[in-house]
This record gives sequence, C-alpha cells and structure tokens, in this order.
Amino acid sequence: MKNFFGHLKTVLKHKWIVFKLSIKAGIPIRGLLHDMSKFSPVEFWESVKFYQGGKKSPLAVSREVLGYSKAWLHHKGRNKHHLEYWYDEDLREQPIVPFKYCLEMVCDKLSASIVYEGKNWTKESELKYWNTREKDKLIINPKIRDFLTEVFTEVSIYGIDKVVNKEHLRKVYNKHCG
Repeated sequence: MKNFFGHLKTVLKHKWIVFKLSIKAGIPIRGLLHDMSKFSPVEFWESVKFYQGGKKSPLAVSREVLGYSKAWLHHKGRNKHHLEYWYDEDLREQPIVPFKYCLEMVCDKLSASIVYEGKNWTKESELKYWNTREKDKLIINPKIRDFLTEVFTEVSIYGIDKVVNKEHLRKVYNKHCG
C-alpha cells in the first residue's frame, strides 16, 4: 500500500507541475491530458511494483531488473511528447517533432527533474541531466536536439519563468526547426 500511494502521489505531483508549466507554455489542454496512460493497469502496477520513493523512475528500475519495461513500451507508444514515440528505424533522419509536442516535452522533462530532484533541484538540473544522460544517447533529429539544448541552457541561465512561454519557445523552435 505504501508503494501504491507513494507512486500515486509522485504521478499527481508530476502531472500538476506539467500542467502549471503547460499553462505558461500556452498549451493548457496538453498539460491537462498529459500522461493519462500512467493510470492504465500496465503502467500503473509496474510502477507501483518498482516504486523508488519518488526519487527515481520505477520504469528505469524495471529495465535494470527485468531487462525491459512493459510500462515504458506502453507509455512511449501512446504519448507524443516522448522522443521515442517519433523514432523510426527505417528513416535516415528522424522526424522533426511538431511544436506542441516539443512544448509538452520541455514541460515534462522540467517537471520530472523538479520531482525527482526535490529540494536539490536548481535551474541547472535539467541541463546537467540532458547533457550527461540524454543529448548524445537518444536517437533524435539533430534540430530537435539543438532546440532542447538551447531551451535547457536558457533555463539554466534565466530560469523557467523567463524561458517557458509560447512566444519565446516558438522563436527557439523556428530557429532550429522552422
């Protein structure tokens, strides 16, 4: 029961922060609908089983223990704000993720960073994570990589409030993807 309520609290906190950031980014409906698949049985129960006290993704632990995660396979295939949703091994260059999903992706990554880091979160946290764990490891379109790198760099310098708004993010997106 402790894992059940702990995981539920973590998911709801993540969704709440994504929603608030999505309002700033001008996509409140995307924020409201964000990660609804986390409440499906396949995602929810695996996450409860591998719950890590809200400090680490239970799906990462599932992959470490089992070598795969049914929840992650389910999640990434249903949520367009994940880079992995857009991956196509038959393409020479991965597609450019549409703007609204890039905005949701930014909100999602910042929220995950805020939730998992807790009181240790700083405006540099997501950039550090992006640079060390994702930027050069994910198979993505280079234009999207550059967009995310610039956004997280700006957040590390100016903070979320100055960077996460639709007009500014549209300029950065158009600079790299337009």
